[in-house]
Amino acid sequence: MKTILGAARQRGFALLIVLWSMALLALIGTRITAAGHAEAQLATNLRANAVAEAAADGAVFEALFHFMDGSAGHWPADGLAHRVAMPQAQVAVTLVNESSKISLNNAPPTLLIGLLRTLGVNRELAAVLTDQIVDWRSRSLRPHIPGATGLQYRAAGRDWGPPNQPFRTVNELGMVLSMTPEILDRLRPYLSPYTYSTPNPDVAPPLIRAVLAEAAAGGLASLGFDAEPTLTITASAVSSGGGRFTRRAVIRLNSTAAANANLPQFFVLKWDQVTE
Repeated sequence: MKTILGAARQRGFALLIVLWSMALLALIGTRITAAGHAEAQLATNLRANAVAEAAADGAVFEALFHFMDGSAGHWPADGLAHRVAMPQAQVAVTLVNESSKISLNNAPPTLLIGLLRTLGVNRELAAVLTDQIVDWRSRSLRPHIPGATGLQYRAAGRDWGPPNQPFRTVNELGMVLSMTPEILDRLRPYLSPYTYSTPNPDVAPPLIRAVLAEAAAGGLASLGFDAEPTLTITASAVSSGGGRFTRRAVIRLNSTAAANANLPQFFVLKWDQVTE
């Protein structure tokens, strides 16, 4: 009798071991399958995003070609969206002429004050901000009144001060002492660090033309217009697999290339991915 009970217990233990082993193998199989699905999905997403990136990059150069096209296929740099169909992707492209904007690094104070006042900034703050902007980009260490140098920034609790170098981006304006996010948002569409001349009224938006007219009435002389257009091209692509990518390029055309085929047609000043 004891022998029979012992054998039954052994069979019961063996059955439990088998069941536990099967459960463990099922769990491992489930984990491997899930990991495989995750890896496959990751690979699919990477491919979809790569397709979108390639499409956006291609659309930048297609937009540049259309801008340089003197026929009916010409695309003006007016900020309006153009649709470009690429293999496995659709792209929305906009072109903006930086020559239509006020030079962030070379505009005289009168023009900066006029822009700030036109955008609704009160006279006192407009004067303060203008002098602080000029102090930021100026090589001189002597502040304008009421401008600001490192002493004023440290007194305000900032751990930075004017670099006394040209602005590299419009967003750098956010570091100027009296600048606010609201004012910067208003300024952003109308300033450019890539141009050093007076905005061309033929391509400038109405607000810029109004600022130029007021400055000219006050006796401000023109700095001349850019001979070589500088474009900001933004291409936002969506691939058929759901990938998304936005490329923003700043490109300056080379007007002397027409007379010398050995010279490049354009120069890429900036080549960035735009992240939301």
